[in-house]
Amino acid sequence: MNRVSDVKPLGGYRLWLRFEDGTQGEVDLADLAGRGVFAAWQEPGVFQAVRIGQVGELCWPREIDLCPDSLYLRLTGKRPEEVFPGLGKGSVHA
Repeated sequence: MNRVSDVKPLGGYRLWLRFEDGTQGEVDLADLAGRGVFAAWQEPGVFQAVRIGQVGELCWPREIDLCPDSLYLRLTGKRPEEVFPGLGKGSVHA
């Protein structure tokens, strides 16, 4: 898992992210804003209150968080199989 090491909120529900492996860039989360728990982002100051949690996830007030793996995939455009080589090998764990 790649943890987020730095985050800066930008306008329009975008974030600048840096991961522990050095990967960095902007992620647009506008498609989530206003949907379900992410409706809270529409309230003044909530989206900008983003912080990094204990395991490298992004956290906001109201117990909103996003997995660093999903953010990494969004940023890089990679498929899960490219980031997690064990996926798609047909192995089944009991």
